[in-house]
Amino acid sequence: MRPSSHGGDYAPQHFNWQVLTAIWPYLAAYKLRIGLALLCLMAAKLASTYIPFLLKYMVDTLDTSTNGNANLVLMPLALVVAYGAARFANVLFGELRDTVFGRVTEQAMRRIGLKVFRHLHQLDLAFHLDRRTGALSRDIERGTNGISFLMRFFVFNIIPTIFEIVLIAGILFVNYGWLYALVTLAAVAAYAVFTFYTTEWRTRFMREANAADNSANARAVDSLLNFETVKYFNNEGFEADRYDQDLIGWAQARRKNRLSLFTLNGGQALIIAVSQTLMIGMAANAVTQGDMTLGDFTLINAFMMQLFLPLNFLGFVYREIKASLANIEQMFALLDEKPTVIDTPDAPTLNTHQGRVEFDKLWFSYSPDRPILKGVSFAIEPGQKVAVVGASGAGKSTLVKLLFRFYDPQKGQIRIDGQDIQAVTQSSLRQHIGIVPQDTVLFNDTILENIRYGNPMATDTEVNQAIKLAHLSDFINNLPKGANTMVGERGLKLSGGEKQRVAIARTLLKNALILAFDEATSSLDSHSEQAILQALEEIAQGHSSLVIAHRLSTIVDADNIVVLNAGEVVEQGNHTALLALNGHYAKLWQSQQKQATASD
Repeated sequence: MRPSSHGGDYAPQHFNWQVLTAIWPYLAAYKLRIGLALLCLMAAKLASTYIPFLLKYMVDTLDTSTNGNANLVLMPLALVVAYGAARFANVLFGELRDTVFGRVTEQAMRRIGLKVFRHLHQLDLAFHLDRRTGALSRDIERGTNGISFLMRFFVFNIIPTIFEIVLIAGILFVNYGWLYALVTLAAVAAYAVFTFYTTEWRTRFMREANAADNSANARAVDSLLNFETVKYFNNEGFEADRYDQDLIGWAQARRKNRLSLFTLNGGQALIIAVSQTLMIGMAANAVTQGDMTLGDFTLINAFMMQLFLPLNFLGFVYREIKASLANIEQMFALLDEKPTVIDTPDAPTLNTHQGRVEFDKLWFSYSPDRPILKGVSFAIEPGQKVAVVGASGAGKSTLVKLLFRFYDPQKGQIRIDGQDIQAVTQSSLRQHIGIVPQDTVLFNDTILENIRYGNPMATDTEVNQAIKLAHLSDFINNLPKGANTMVGERGLKLSGGEKQRVAIARTLLKNALILAFDEATSSLDSHSEQAILQALEEIAQGHSSLVIAHRLSTIVDADNIVVLNAGEVVEQGNHTALLALNGHYAKLWQSQQKQATASD
């Protein structure tokens, strides 16, 4: 089952130890640093544990001096210096621990984030069509941040805090009796049990808050990416209202989350207050009875404060770990997604030498109840230009998606130079095919870098040669910044014809033997169309070309024209032969000629 676009759906009800197991290898790669960080941690804990003893000795010394047994000036200066040194050592070793372990955290986040990023690019087209980009980015962001929190605080706070609790309880038991140790352990147990069950109860509110946050963010990103459409239809107010509805849901979810947090914090504070009051009351009574000194009273008080500070922090860490696990599990759910289009084990690379492409009895449907292709067969001979035409929904663009293996057919084969494309690696297949799509989407970068995307290793000289062959030179030379002009998000600063020329240059730079043109001129005006057609004709020389066409006037020179109707090949032949048949193609031609005459 594919994960929902709402981030909260995968919050675990209990600790998912498999998540910790999955993270551990990223930590284990830095064992030396982890060991050094643990040594710093132990040094910091020893320093913090010794501080209450120094306070006890100082208070007892001061108490003695006030009774006239010693002069205040004679108070051992070493105790004051030792106290300051212990305080400084506690902070210093803690900072060293964080500094040393920081690289472990950063590298683990980098490696996991890169793994998720690579995996998402391996998933099939259907997955990305079902996802909302804004929600997906939030899943990754929260997941990597959750990993950082989990690694830092679980490894270096939870276990050490438990160790410190046991150590303090042992010191109290040895020095002051079992009752003090019992109160300490009882308080810790009550605190832990209350925190656990209350956090389990409020996990659903965290899930709701995550889901609402994802929804609002996805709505904002979707609206802003399509801001032109919003303006065309004058729907700014409508978009704002929809976004506000998501924000209202987010605010309500946050309110529930906040109120549940108040319950948790209030209960924790009550447990701390009762136990600390009881311990101090017992110590104060012992002082009045003469069983303890003021120094002992100070030591117990200091230990209680020192105990409950990390204990309170432990409660915070536990709550945050629950939230982090929810976020991490959502991100790992993405890693659990399996692409439907996969390479066979030990698949060889595609080896092209002529560029013959054969579509053999292809059957394909996006859903079982709606077949798109029904036994489609035709071939593109080496160096030929083959066009596929037909009404909208006939399955023309689906052929390009199958050729690139964005999907696999249910039946039939596509072969390139006799090699079944399902038997070779997807990477090698796509290296041998260049495409000029109908809607050229550019990155928010310069024209130069958008063209270089066809071959990231290309030199500036090779990019400029592609610019020249795509007839982009005049346009670029008239720009103030030339090829370094930013194209804007999705290339919105360029016209349709300019974007198509960039796509042509990018495809030229790829230098693929097989070319696909998916209605590359359908959205252009007549003047731009003719210029682009000339450029396309030039780059297609010596290449096997598959042209998906809507305007028949653009493919009259094709070596073979395949006519699709309702997913079936109904006619094949060149322009002249198909007109002579006076069938589907001839009717489409006549219809478009009438429309062209009427528009003139």
